[in-house]
Amino acid sequence: MEETSLEKLRGKLQEKDKTIIKLLNERAEISIEVGKIKNEHDLDIYDPLQEKKVNNYLSELNEGPLPDDALKNIFREIISASRAIQTPTTVAYFGPEASFTHLAAQSHFGKNVNFLPQSTIADVFDEVEMERIDYGVVPAENSSEGSVNITMDRLISTPLNIRAEIFLRINHFLISTRKEIGGIKRVYSHPQALAQCQHWLRKNLLHCSLCEVESTSAATQRVLEDKEGAAIGSNLAASTYGLTIIAEGIEDSSSNTTRFLIIGKGKNEPSGKDKTSILFGTPHAPGALHDALEPFAREHINLVKIESHPVKDRMWEYLFFVDFDGHLEDDKIKKCLNDLNGLTSFVKMLGSYPRGEVTAQL
Repeated sequence: MEETSLEKLRGKLQEKDKTIIKLLNERAEISIEVGKIKNEHDLDIYDPLQEKKVNNYLSELNEGPLPDDALKNIFREIISASRAIQTPTTVAYFGPEASFTHLAAQSHFGKNVNFLPQSTIADVFDEVEMERIDYGVVPAENSSEGSVNITMDRLISTPLNIRAEIFLRINHFLISTRKEIGGIKRVYSHPQALAQCQHWLRKNLLHCSLCEVESTSAATQRVLEDKEGAAIGSNLAASTYGLTIIAEGIEDSSSNTTRFLIIGKGKNEPSGKDKTSILFGTPHAPGALHDALEPFAREHINLVKIESHPVKDRMWEYLFFVDFDGHLEDDKIKKCLNDLNGLTSFVKMLGSYPRGEVTAQL
């Protein structure tokens, strides 16, 4: 009796699957027509604003029992597949396969994208600037360790815009060819990952040498050659390279989050929930920074972040990176920036883009 009931339920599921596949293909046909119109009018296939709108209305339409996050994960791949059949998209990311930047890129673009790993952050910028690749994904800052200086340096000079931001919750895993923690003599990882796990390492692997490498994925590759080594990396890295997870969640902070930027040509239309990033320099005079921030206060613009960055080859001179709520097309933002131009030595617009939300590690 139970088997008969189970078979009936499986039959119902199969019928639903047929309906879902039919609807997905109908959606894909509409998506192809959208792609044709975009190509005719020289519009970007990748549209962060529209994808943000889809995410928002999914939550409104969802009546359960599927959780919102599960539904968004499904639709991320549907949108990714739609983009792929419109025009194939190429995305460069920092680090080898299974790095955290790779995870961040997948969490945003889905898996139906031609992902191209780059050995340095500078290479990501170069490939997109030279139009060999459509978009790039680079780490910008970590909640524990602060900004990534190489990314900040390239934002100063690049003609590219910030098209979107990704906040990825970072969970670190201790992975190795070994099955247990005993016998490990060396731990490999990126300097930031080592710093983010320092308390756990002192408590559990005090005797081990800490070896800095260029990325968490590079650390994983080192471990393949070092039978007494372990790496701090992602669960994706462990599965990709066939390694054992010895310990999980070894980061010192449970809220450990990294912000990544998607860089590319083109600009975004306002979404209503935007963030804008700019860069400016001030005269080397008392009160110059205070004066530069006054227009933001006057227009009641919320500053999300302000950070000084040293000017290369000019000792003790600084530029200022500022993130704030709003879009460059908003009237009060236009007025603020117009006033700012008269109070600074220069202002550079880095981009307006939909505000990101924290994403759990895939």
